[in-house]
Amino acid sequence: MGIYLNPGNRGFQTILNGIYVDKTGLIDFINRTINTPQKLTCFSRPRRFGKSFAAKMLCAYYDKSCDSRSLFEGLEISKKDSFDMHLNKYDVIYLDITRFISTAVSVKDVVGNIQKNVMKELKAEYPSYIKEQEDVLADALFAVSHKTGSQFIVIIDECDALFREAKDNITLQKEYIQLLRGLFKGGTATDETIAAAYMTGILPIKKYGTESALTDFKEYSMITPKRLAEYIGFTEAEVKQLCDEYQMNFDEMQSWYDGYSFSRMQHVYSPNSVINAIQEEEIQNYWAQTESFESLKKYIEINMDGLKDAILLMLGGQRIQTDVNTFQNDITSFENKDDVITLLIHLGYLAYDQKKKEVYIPNQEVAEAFRSSVKGGKWKPVEQAINNAERLLDATLRGESDTVAQALEAVHEECSSVLTYNDENSLACAIYIAYYTAKNYYKVIRELPSGKGFADYAFIPGRDTDKPAMIIELKYDKDADTAIRQIHENRYDGDLKKYYGNLILVGINYDKDVKGTNAKRHSCEIEKI
Repeated sequence: MGIYLNPGNRGFQTILNGIYVDKTGLIDFINRTINTPQKLTCFSRPRRFGKSFAAKMLCAYYDKSCDSRSLFEGLEISKKDSFDMHLNKYDVIYLDITRFISTAVSVKDVVGNIQKNVMKELKAEYPSYIKEQEDVLADALFAVSHKTGSQFIVIIDECDALFREAKDNITLQKEYIQLLRGLFKGGTATDETIAAAYMTGILPIKKYGTESALTDFKEYSMITPKRLAEYIGFTEAEVKQLCDEYQMNFDEMQSWYDGYSFSRMQHVYSPNSVINAIQEEEIQNYWAQTESFESLKKYIEINMDGLKDAILLMLGGQRIQTDVNTFQNDITSFENKDDVITLLIHLGYLAYDQKKKEVYIPNQEVAEAFRSSVKGGKWKPVEQAINNAERLLDATLRGESDTVAQALEAVHEECSSVLTYNDENSLACAIYIAYYTAKNYYKVIRELPSGKGFADYAFIPGRDTDKPAMIIELKYDKDADTAIRQIHENRYDGDLKKYYGNLILVGINYDKDVKGTNAKRHSCEIEKI
């Protein structure tokens, strides 16, 4: 048992000792690729989404230096036909690229250290089969396989770390790609040596133009997870089961940590945040504990045409169309705003609707990261609006319609520099930003199906708040009274069936052609029920 060659099952044992959600179905997927043309898999997803857990699980299952049967008994993989066929049958090469980076004297030494350190363990394990002067990892693996008939499974964690940590060192990046190509280049040597490979990282494999640097790999990502969507994070069924087991409020879990949606799996949750909420018995923002908002701030402030507009629209609860195909899968090669937005999808800050090709902020936890990131710099008007949001909510709950109208006028005006002012989406965006902190107390739903139509905004109180529910209806070139009447006539309050308590109806109107420099374009009526 070594560090890089056959690292054993201790890592997975430790994982099982905590709150564990069974993701061993991924093993069956990899088993079905072994010694097939699809045996090379790259599965990328953000930090906090269980990448290293999966890598350690695969090591424990395939590593022939240990007996892991008892660890997997009763889990999903133990019920699959492939379970016994591949359990602890292979030499495993495990590479954690971040470990190599952190232990190197210089990042320039990383690729050389990978070859040197793995070769050292290989020669110790197979001294009769590897020439003493051999220093090429791919050739050493081939020599062992050719003479023993055994095969390797290669598992690489944080496979994109060099592209993130040495983002400007193109020479080092190419040296790393050449190492990987040597291991997985295809042909007789790779077929004889490698039974399967699994790479995981935050970003997909680096592209040069339209081509992947490693064309033989099947890729799964936050853009196209395909059959692996259920392994991106926790599914809704898994979170409901955890909430039942640990007496947590599922609705609040959903509001805070859900929001990632794929064609095969509509609700995917951030695993790290769910686990932390259960362990701490408190639902709050755990994203900030593992990711600085400064890393988001530097991307959303990149000066590209239309990027700020797009971010502001998403802060306002909107979805925007995005082309994800030109992104080069690194953190420097940005040609347009869509490339930056695509990076934010891979980092988990945005979610992507593959069918509609739209992106959006997925949940309350990530919205908090955006809120922190817009402080200062180019975002002064938005920061001001968010800072005033608590006072606006209090004024609304007190029924101060004139105060609310004035505050909304200011927010709409302040945000108009990057939005089309005389536009219904602009008003809806301004409303969402104006009530930004309401998400601390409410589940905010835009266009809630109710009665005979859709309520523009429904604010449904959380379990631990005594605030009343709210319905906001927007009108354009009409009047606020009409908005209130529409709520009553269409019975928009009828769908809040699980809610019992006070209800506030808010009608807001915007007039675009009001004459006079001091004329007010926004009006508001508030009714308490």
